Amino acid sequence: MECSTFSEYSWLDFLFTVIGVFTFIFDIGSDLWVAQEFFLRGDFFWFGVLVSFMVLSSVVVQMFSWFWFSYDRELEGYEEQTTSKNVLLADEKHFKLYCWLHVLQLGFFFRHVSAIRQGFQVWWRGKQGSEYAVYMTHDLSMLRLIETFCESAPQLTLMLYIMLRTNRVRVVQYVSVVASTSSVAWMLVDYHRSLRSFLPDKAQQGWGSSTVYFLWNLLLIAPRVVSLALFASVLPAYVALHFLLHWGALFLWAWRQRTSFMDSAAGEWLYRATVGLIWYFSWFNVTDGSTRARAAIYHAFMAADGGILLATWWAYRDPAETQRYAPGLAAGVPLCYAAGLLLKGLYYTCFHPRLLGPAPQAGEDVLDGGGVPFRSFAPEAAPPPLRQNKRMAGHAQLFYAPAPPPTAAHSAP
Repeated sequence: MECSTFSEYSWLDFLFTVIGVFTFIFDIGSDLWVAQEFFLRGDFFWFGVLVSFMVLSSVVVQMFSWFWFSYDRELEGYEEQTTSKNVLLADEKHFKLYCWLHVLQLGFFFRHVSAIRQGFQVWWRGKQGSEYAVYMTHDLSMLRLIETFCESAPQLTLMLYIMLRTNRVRVVQYVSVVASTSSVAWMLVDYHRSLRSFLPDKAQQGWGSSTVYFLWNLLLIAPRVVSLALFASVLPAYVALHFLLHWGALFLWAWRQRTSFMDSAAGEWLYRATVGLIWYFSWFNVTDGSTRARAAIYHAFMAADGGILLATWWAYRDPAETQRYAPGLAAGVPLCYAAGLLLKGLYYTCFHPRLLGPAPQAGEDVLDGGGVPFRSFAPEAAPPPLRQNKRMAGHAQLFYAPAPPPTAAHSAP
């Protein structure tokens, strides 16, 4: 049976888009509030670091958004997928307008606005354009992923470091931590749901499996952030060196895997550099083939690095100031990471997509997650223009762990 590669735009898609806009605005607002507090208190160094995170994240996201807009306007049928009421138009006048929106760092925001407008017209008014609305939400999910790991994760590390360094907490820091944590958590749910939409309806995951997926990611990311903050609290001058060395190695690893996510050489180098930044906090697959070995190497490397960071903090910490929380962190951080690895193993054992559907039939492609048939992208069976977002569809194939060889149960007649 042939599997659909396209999901109709639903009220849940519209809800996720609206919530995404509010979390984006809340995150920006909390960032500005924290920056203002630093500036007014005379903490100009932390003000500069926070603003640097915000600017770097915005520039990177705008660059991805602009690359994708440039790619998409060349697609056949792009004009038919837009209307005069949308920001994303293919004529020269609106092309220049959209260019200036990206220069002014507003392209990402107007993508949200355009997605809400298109989604409202499709879901509420029943107009045509469901495929284009879905297309836009998939791009937004990837942009939010990039924005989260370029800004929210580093900012969360910074706030935890300041709390540890000063040994006191202000309300604005609590707000920043909550905003950054919420951004990371919502990104994981939204991004996971976006990728899952490329799988057949019969393999869609319920809330239970999505919760397990969310938890193991959170349990693996949290120890990483805490370890970095603890290390920075005792040796702040070496944090930048630590990041540059690790990011450089991870960037080279992404380059060696010959990724092909973007449609241009410049865009692909930007993507590989961003992958290195994301890997500094969390793992996700970017190339085809078996991911088990690559994931094992990554987690072993991160576990060893986290252990070194934690041991360094323990050796250089002030015993008097840290006696209230030091034993708990020293034991809790590695246990949290171990729990995350165990939950990840449970997910792939009991909740993985390959266990939610029947074995693939002969002639069908198999996702990198295994066991779930997926329509091929062969040229002779190419989908209509913009029927699906090929960037995200291809990434969905790479995101999930490989399937094991067919078992006796699958191979039995």
